[in-house]
Amino acid sequence: MSASDTAAGHVEQMLRQVTPGRYDAYEALLRTLATPSTGQVWMLLWHGQAGAPDAQYGHMEVGGHGYAPCVTSAQELSASGWMRSYEVVDGLDVARTLYPDHFGLWLNPHAPGGGVGIPWLDLRRIASGLDRQPAGPLRLSEPALEIPQFYALLTQTAHHTPALRSLRRTWVQPAVGSPYLAIGLDVYDTSPAAVDSVRSMMQQSMAAVPDGLPVSTVVMSDEYDPVVMWLRANARPFYDREAHGGAGQVAAGGYGYPPAGGH
Repeated sequence: MSASDTAAGHVEQMLRQVTPGRYDAYEALLRTLATPSTGQVWMLLWHGQAGAPDAQYGHMEVGGHGYAPCVTSAQELSASGWMRSYEVVDGLDVARTLYPDHFGLWLNPHAPGGGVGIPWLDLRRIASGLDRQPAGPLRLSEPALEIPQFYALLTQTAHHTPALRSLRRTWVQPAVGSPYLAIGLDVYDTSPAAVDSVRSMMQQSMAAVPDGLPVSTVVMSDEYDPVVMWLRANARPFYDREAHGGAGQVAAGGYGYPPAGGH
């Protein structure tokens, strides 16, 4: 059995367990794709040959979102009836290629039931490290927590941190894992000195966080982060160096992901 056959076995084993609502099985599939030894896929080329500079992945659209189709083994390639070229690639490399263009990956679209789609936001998680990003689809809302001491200390330290422009906040409920408070950091520059000053600001402020409350931060300049996308659209700054704002608005869950059933 070849290495690619072994990889296909892992991917297809995980794929068979993915059903609507089984986010644990879906996360297991993502972990398999993120591992070079187990995550190979057969990318369908609409144009060109494997390795050629003019090679182009196929394209399909589902629910208004773009995906590149692939199959999970040589057997599935034969079953798909694909007559053009293809290339065998690690899922990690595919994720790094597709997500910056907001393209997802669709596994075995020819299969009964239509296969499984992986949105570009999850390809970003694969590319940057699954444990570094919350599992979507995310439910985001204005925090209902009464923690005035933390916000007061954070605002005070922010005022004395010239690199910081504003602060926003949201309550994040991942599909898998514990909910947490996210603080959006809008900074004037990203020089090492500025980053260190903002990090120090957060460390000082964390002294006022109640025990057991998870707090994370996101940088507002990250155009690919779904939490940042929600904050930009729905949350006013609770601290603004240039013009103080009020509280944010509440938005529906699932921001940044296709409707339920997209997996």
